[in-house]
Amino acid sequence: MAELIRKGAIRKVSVAGRGNLSESLILVKDLETMIANSPLLEADLKEKFTAYLRDHPTALKVPRAQFVPPDAKALIHAGFLTTSTPSWTTAEVFSKPGDAMRGTLTSIESISRAASGSMAAVGGEGAVHAAGGSGGGARSIPGTGDFSVSIPMTGQFLKLLASAETHLLSLLSKSKFKELPESLLKQRWDGGVLADDAGAQARRSRGEFAGILPGRTKKWKQFYGMAFEWVLEECVGAGMLEVFNTGSVGRGVRAL
Repeated sequence: MAELIRKGAIRKVSVAGRGNLSESLILVKDLETMIANSPLLEADLKEKFTAYLRDHPTALKVPRAQFVPPDAKALIHAGFLTTSTPSWTTAEVFSKPGDAMRGTLTSIESISRAASGSMAAVGGEGAVHAAGGSGGGARSIPGTGDFSVSIPMTGQFLKLLASAETHLLSLLSKSKFKELPESLLKQRWDGGVLADDAGAQARRSRGEFAGILPGRTKKWKQFYGMAFEWVLEECVGAGMLEVFNTGSVGRGVRAL
């Protein structure tokens, strides 16, 4: 894998704040296709960014000086760059007078001294953006340090994956010893939907119904039809579960 990354065939991307899901891999040709097809980037910026990635195949970071602020903002908006955020939270900003905003206009102490009705009385221009929101008044790019290379929509995908893993583990934890036959765990994941065997088809032909419609199960409402086998493999690969041979009822699944 390291050799393929050095040769520029695969790109490794760091995803901050995702625990075990902190790194992603993507084929370089697929990433370049995404950049070329992005409607949010100008043609010259696409070429410049692609050239930088080709010249630095193993780089996880991009220096801030590499792109002018308008280009950097465009890449961030398109999802190809991310920027680190300060370690303090929005809750800390408004609950710690004096040092709350590290000296910015959003601290309670500075607001209390501002003239009533002035811009400073509500935190100043771009206060929402400075506090971690999306206010349009801020003129500088938020965050500190170098930019990180990213893949658009990675956060949403990893959030869905982490949620699915947690749900599968919760289904397994309902058993006494946190282990189940794989077939039974699959039934729980599918939500007990109506079977598709000959008997079920006959009941449907007679207008009878017994079971749950697939669209009403968590598998479809929350996880968009994610296959049991796929999420099971993800949990096994992440070291959360192990699959073993029971010797009597097929394969079993056990939480680690």
